[in-house]
Amino acid sequence: MAMAITRSTSLLFLGILVVFFGESHRISAVRIGAAAAAASPTSLRATAAENESSSAMGHQRFEGDSVVGAVDDPEFIATEVQMQISNSTARRWLDDYSSSCDTETGNPIDDCWRCDPKWHLRRKRLADCGIGFGRSAIGGRNGHFYRVTDPSDDDPVNPRPGTLRYAVIQDEPLWIVFKRDMVITLKEELIMNSFKTIDGRGVNVHIANGACITIQFVTNVIIHGLHIHDCKPTGNAMVRSSPSHYGWRTMADGDAISIFGSSHIWIDHNSLSNCADGLVDAIMGSTAITISNNYFTNHNEVMLLGHSDSYTRDKKMQVTIVFNHFGEGLIQRMPRCRHGYFHVVNNDYTHWEMYAIGGSANPTINSQGNRYLAPTNPFAKEVTKRVETPNDVWMNWNWRSEGDLLLNGAYFTPSGAGAHASYARASSLGAKSSSMVASITSGAGVLQCRKGSHC
Repeated sequence: MAMAITRSTSLLFLGILVVFFGESHRISAVRIGAAAAAASPTSLRATAAENESSSAMGHQRFEGDSVVGAVDDPEFIATEVQMQISNSTARRWLDDYSSSCDTETGNPIDDCWRCDPKWHLRRKRLADCGIGFGRSAIGGRNGHFYRVTDPSDDDPVNPRPGTLRYAVIQDEPLWIVFKRDMVITLKEELIMNSFKTIDGRGVNVHIANGACITIQFVTNVIIHGLHIHDCKPTGNAMVRSSPSHYGWRTMADGDAISIFGSSHIWIDHNSLSNCADGLVDAIMGSTAITISNNYFTNHNEVMLLGHSDSYTRDKKMQVTIVFNHFGEGLIQRMPRCRHGYFHVVNNDYTHWEMYAIGGSANPTINSQGNRYLAPTNPFAKEVTKRVETPNDVWMNWNWRSEGDLLLNGAYFTPSGAGAHASYARASSLGAKSSSMVASITSGAGVLQCRKGSHC
């Protein structure tokens, strides 16, 4: 059997963060498959002991006008985040971990785990290192480990045990790792189930030259340490999303990571480039998301946050974009926001051709401690862009720049009256000085981790 599940060395349950989700498929515009069929093949059941409580951890669905599992009050979650930041120092120094090592950078995510030479024996500590609006994403922390041994993706309806697709569709929480370096070319979208971590540390894993990752109607997903590039549009095919369900998928756009109607998502330390549509897109009521420590290169429309100007459910969206490097070959949308609240903090913007941060439909954008290096083009110095909106409308939107370093003629056009409540909902952590951005983001992208040494 190609699948290997071992019991975690630590089964500390730090609280039940599970929401039990109802079923609803009443959105005709989404690609959820009109020809869905149910199946329960025995080949998709794990042979090792399964977590008995995991059967209740199903898919997240829309119910009425809300995303089940999302936070209804953005101000509440912002306040909760600030309280957790001030009270969570102790948990980061468990066991015999020491914070003093050569790799300490001032990046609180990395300094939480990278200094530990036994990181490979304590992989799940990563789930306690999150910050920002997605800091409560636990992924597969409370489940078994699953080792991917097979890079193939021959049958998206009946995936082979040992493949990445087999792992991500399971109902129980799983922390997914890889036996060796591999390039995975997906035939169809990789549809995630809830409570999963994909952890590429210690090996070199590429998801490339085919379909890529879809996080749809689920919760608590961590994606860490993957090269994701050259993603293609796929679809008009049957694809399995759980052991008991597969359905018809219409054409996917070709995003590297598509987040759709989901919450408590953390995208960390990935290298993303050159896909058919976006690199990270979050739409249709998604919220409680952190996008951190990623390296984005060679792409046009980098990041879309918000489905459309008319889709008001995204008014509750909260996303933290922190410690990323927006690098060579990028053009626009870093991010492009609609509605919602967006904390853009301590990122390094070294390349853009059109603009860095854009938006429409009155998003609140809180830019703090970033470094913006404008291109040489004298007509592309502006960091910001209000998309297809007249001046007398956007001048009332709350967009601010606080402590940003603006280089080579870069300028940020602020707007709004600076309403405190609005920026409180768009604040998820304390910004560090922009003079530290080079150090904080020096490890952005996939890390070169080796067992027995600091990562």
